[in-house]
Amino acid sequence: MSNKFYITTAIAYVNAAPHIGFAMETLEADCLARYHRMIGDEVWFLTGTDEHGSKIRNTAKEQGMTAQELADQNAPWFENLGALLNLSNDDFIRTTEPRHKLGAQKLWRKLVAAGDIYKSKYEGHYCVGCEAFVTAKDLVDGKCPEHNKEPELITEENYFFRLSKYSDLISEKIRSDEVKVLPESRKNEILSLCDEGLTDVSFSRPKDSLSWGVPVPDDEDQVMYVWCDALSNYITALGYGSSDESKFDKFWPADVHVIGKGILRFHAGIWIGMLLAAEMELPRAIYVHGYITSEGQKMSKSLGNTIDPFASVEEKNCDPVRYYLLREIPTTTDGDFSQDRFKVVYESELADNFGNLFSRVLTLTERFLESKVPEVVGDSLLMKAVKDAWIKYDEHIANFDLKKACEEAVRLGEISNQYIDEKKPWELIKADPASLSQVMYNLLEILRHIACMLYPFIPSTADRMLEALGVPQVYNEGGYVEFREWGVLKSGIKVKKIGVLFPKEK
Repeated sequence: MSNKFYITTAIAYVNAAPHIGFAMETLEADCLARYHRMIGDEVWFLTGTDEHGSKIRNTAKEQGMTAQELADQNAPWFENLGALLNLSNDDFIRTTEPRHKLGAQKLWRKLVAAGDIYKSKYEGHYCVGCEAFVTAKDLVDGKCPEHNKEPELITEENYFFRLSKYSDLISEKIRSDEVKVLPESRKNEILSLCDEGLTDVSFSRPKDSLSWGVPVPDDEDQVMYVWCDALSNYITALGYGSSDESKFDKFWPADVHVIGKGILRFHAGIWIGMLLAAEMELPRAIYVHGYITSEGQKMSKSLGNTIDPFASVEEKNCDPVRYYLLREIPTTTDGDFSQDRFKVVYESELADNFGNLFSRVLTLTERFLESKVPEVVGDSLLMKAVKDAWIKYDEHIANFDLKKACEEAVRLGEISNQYIDEKKPWELIKADPASLSQVMYNLLEILRHIACMLYPFIPSTADRMLEALGVPQVYNEGGYVEFREWGVLKSGIKVKKIGVLFPKEK
């Protein structure tokens, strides 16, 4: 019986086009989703867009349109980016959809029933970019460090959520890894905030100051605070609040929320508090990635160094962009998108280590073995290298270190290239034909392992590799789970040469 695996990304604001950071986050989630499908789990992968709040309203006003018109114009960009990046998401949620509003309101009523929603007057500084009230200690020179803008002073009567009531319990759940926060540095960060004491959160805005949001149940003068609304997407997309909650019953709780470091306190603080108040199961893990810089500098429209993921894929193709973002950018810390470094990684790893290796082995198989897989054998050293690589690969995936998992495939590629140079199969055809068959089987089988390891990272290329080797794709309906064993490639299978996997620039 397969396990279920439910994974989500944070939902992106639709006030602007998708940026490379959102692309990286969705790829990280896609990599994990594909891995879990590969090992036979029943996966549900969710991404989507956040379409309410001050930021959307203000941008729409600046562009002379309604907030809904802005959302309807921009949301397709994010869906199109998913298709361009070859994401395998099962659903795409928009927070302006009726299904979302129903679920968000049901969750609100649960918080009310728990006695954790109350009304009070509030005065504070509000950062529209963060869609959050901020304190003086959050600011740097009076500005939000995340958006480099002074927050607005707001005085109004709102509903509040008693987050402070759950501060110790949230800390306990995270400290015990009941809710696993990775990396450890982010776990320590949220625990430190809990130790200071989480404070109650303003959970609504008056309609006379912000009418763009999900209406508060039983109070026509208030709309939900955008984060209260947005966080609930993880359950509303599963049908929570609808007439059919079977998908929610099947897939909740989330196994992994993949988020950026800037929104940790919302997910590991407010969201966990909301679920505790509603007496609902908690997500099992929150994986936190860093930010991307551009050529060593923070990306900024004013500097003109923002990276358009659409243009990057159009110029460099999908799998090379996927590979760079997942293999070169450290998974849990900040990393840089450099054109020069991209070229180095592309040529040294994709073109040479993988592409050239694959071409060499298939060419030798065609020339010396009539393109047929020889008798199944195993080199003890190669078999051990493959076994050890899979053990480490699985460990790195479990620890949200996709970069290191990918490096196991790189290492097997290097071992294979070295093996060819040592064994010199072109000389064995005359000197020792029996040894030639053994060497070629070992090379073909290790190529299959490399393709399987690469599948979560560069699925289209991995599928082409497996097809050329004459074996099923690494994932099909029901999962293809024999891939870690040695000897899956059977004698007599016909292999076929394919075009260059990663052509170099001339």
